[in-house]
Amino acid sequence: MKVLLVFAHPEPRSLNGALRDVAIRELEAQGHEVRVSDLYAEKWKSEVDRSDFPSISADTQFKPSRASKAAFTTDTLTQDVTAEHEKLLWADTLILQFPLWWYTMPAILKGWVDRVYAYGFAYGVGEHNDTYWGDRFGEGTLKGKRAMLIVTTGGWQEHYSARGVNGPIEDLLFPINHGILYYPGYDVLPPFVAYRVDRIDQAGFADVAERLRERMRTLATTPPIPYRQQNGGDYLIPSLQLRPDLVNPGDRGFALHVDRQGAAE
Repeated sequence: MKVLLVFAHPEPRSLNGALRDVAIRELEAQGHEVRVSDLYAEKWKSEVDRSDFPSISADTQFKPSRASKAAFTTDTLTQDVTAEHEKLLWADTLILQFPLWWYTMPAILKGWVDRVYAYGFAYGVGEHNDTYWGDRFGEGTLKGKRAMLIVTTGGWQEHYSARGVNGPIEDLLFPINHGILYYPGYDVLPPFVAYRVDRIDQAGFADVAERLRERMRTLATTPPIPYRQQNGGDYLIPSLQLRPDLVNPGDRGFALHVDRQGAAE
């Protein structure tokens, strides 16, 4: 299997750096081929601006999505972006690794998504009509590939539970898992989350590292989160609202978009 790990932490000697190395060594020990995009080390440009689209004239109003579409269509995206496209198309599995900062990914990783997920590559794909609303949420350029998150946080696991003050970790990561990974077609695996990492000792690290090794060993066999496919009949088109007869008892919010019944059958 070919694995792309996109790493977003500014300190290579951090716990995140150590876990990255654990993951890579285990993947390679299992015979997988691994490539790494180390965003801080590569000084990744995170903001989308005119410099991404040099063919746009100075007197033209800058509309990012329109500029992205034109650049993708004419093969004039910048070299750093096209290099990431090549990696994504090469990889069978994508891993995004980052510390949870202010309830989301670091800005540099969000900037990677903003620039790499070009119009025509990750969105704006497929036909839109009265019965089909584009190749997305279960379909798209990256369909058939797997993806998962490796996330660290200083908070306790209880703080990210159903009644925890931070809200459930599944809800916090939903915009990434569903909106960034599932949107262009990935089968999204449950995330690997390490808690209380600011106070971890040697024994605690050994436990976290072994849990991560196990996830890497089962990367090809772990069942994905059973998100509902947009064009599979669960959503009304063009309103894209979930059919009312498909609601799981007790589900609210993000949980509505997980087909727990279908996954159990």
